[in-house]
Amino acid sequence: MNFTRWSARLPGTQRRAAARSEHAVSPDRRGEGSVPAARVEQLADDPRCVPAVDELPARDVLDRVPALVALVHGPDHHIAYVNDAYTTAFGVRPPGAPAREALPELVELGLLPLLDQVLRSGKPRTLKSRKALDGRTYTFTCTPVAENDDHDGGVLLFATDVTDHAEAAERLRASERRQRETAVTLQRSLLPQELEEPDDLRIAATYQPGGTEAAVGGDWYDVITLGGGRTALVIGDVMGRGVRAAAVMGQLRTAVRAYARLDLPPHEVLQLLDGLATEIDANQIATCAYAVHDPNEGRLVYASAGHLPILVRDENGSVLRTDEPTGPPLGTGGWIHTSGSVPLGPGSTAVLYTDGLVERRNEDLDEGIAALERALAGATGSPQVICDRLVRSAGVTADHDDDVAVLVLQHPARTGPDGELFRNAALELLGGVEAAPRARAFASGVLTSWRFPVELHDLGVLATSELVANSLQHGTPPMRLRLRRTDRRLIIEVTDGDDHLPRRRRAEPGDESGRGIAIVATIASGWGSRRTPGGGKAVWCEFVLPKG
Repeated sequence: MNFTRWSARLPGTQRRAAARSEHAVSPDRRGEGSVPAARVEQLADDPRCVPAVDELPARDVLDRVPALVALVHGPDHHIAYVNDAYTTAFGVRPPGAPAREALPELVELGLLPLLDQVLRSGKPRTLKSRKALDGRTYTFTCTPVAENDDHDGGVLLFATDVTDHAEAAERLRASERRQRETAVTLQRSLLPQELEEPDDLRIAATYQPGGTEAAVGGDWYDVITLGGGRTALVIGDVMGRGVRAAAVMGQLRTAVRAYARLDLPPHEVLQLLDGLATEIDANQIATCAYAVHDPNEGRLVYASAGHLPILVRDENGSVLRTDEPTGPPLGTGGWIHTSGSVPLGPGSTAVLYTDGLVERRNEDLDEGIAALERALAGATGSPQVICDRLVRSAGVTADHDDDVAVLVLQHPARTGPDGELFRNAALELLGGVEAAPRARAFASGVLTSWRFPVELHDLGVLATSELVANSLQHGTPPMRLRLRRTDRRLIIEVTDGDDHLPRRRRAEPGDESGRGIAIVATIASGWGSRRTPGGGKAVWCEFVLPKG
């Protein structure tokens, strides 16, 4: 093949030749942008003068190019030329042989279809960072070269060695993968390994880390049994990514568990968390929703710090989105949070979630929440089944660009034999000291009807007597005794109108009082007290039922 004829057709050659002929200086056009004669003679005689680019032989130039260059011709891409760098990399390639036979490196890289495309379209194409048979990584640029007007042309391949760049990029990706794995490991270790199982609720949760490199965030959830049949549920999201966000999340989760043990109202827990978040990192903010379920009230009392609304589906399938009150995120300071409530009776299901489940870049956030409401309305089965269905309906996959945390709680409607294991009985404590014997008689009759063993019956009556006596002595009306049994425990609770919480103390031998709470704490599996929303307190104790 005549390489000189091909070089004359290389892109830009004809344009440069035409430009050179158009700007040639005629003898009779001196002074119109031309070089003076003396200057022309000086340039002509100057031994340092270099030839114009168009006067350089194309083959000599390409032979000295350190990049790999090959020229193929025709629909079968017969080899017209390979430069020395190409030969050094892949060996001698016989001229005239078709590329499919003589250029196995191009076949291995899948370049032949690209050559066909370039030849048909007449437009250059680039294939980035492909590892060749010699172990090096190249970026291939394929440029069409026209021989005549019948499209009987060829393609010029120009391969740039980018091995160093590819290895550096791979090292960076490996470093990011290690950082991501560290963050995921830390994140998962800070989440509850096993969810606590309340008596009255069935709960499931899932956490899906973001799929992009080092995109693990600070999403978390938790379930905390408060005693007396009550359960705290929390979900939150620390803004940011990586190990730092996960570490802040761990500190907040630990603090939530500590504050929950104080059995404070939800808004007071968020108030404490707000101050702590500022101390942990003044530049870090987090959203959080904290809720408490009381089976005696059949409601979910909640407070929100900038978090997404809780969704509740009732026994009829209608979905309710919790509204106000919602305060700013944790760490902003200066805000007084308040609590709200929503019904959560038997047959109801509630969903707490983070923004990764409903937020998409190409749609409004309310649209994502509305789609989740529709998915929840049609979701049935166990909490784990509902949890998985909600995640699938939201289109969350392994390469999702944000963390997702979902917490599903279900208050099942129990009937038949199962319903017999969950019973309630209550007595208003009216009058003075005569209320104590009435309370003992009431407790004895209820525990007998529930067919408790004698030992547990006697302990329950004794605990009832001590709690009622403590309330009569230190509390104020209205007073109420409540007995509750589940499939796992017996709960005894006394409420009154005084908000002074009792504490366990050691009574001296000569003291005539102060032993009631100590006795309860000794015989019961657990006890506690809390302030009630209307002003007053509740003191409770519980006994674990014997198995079988």
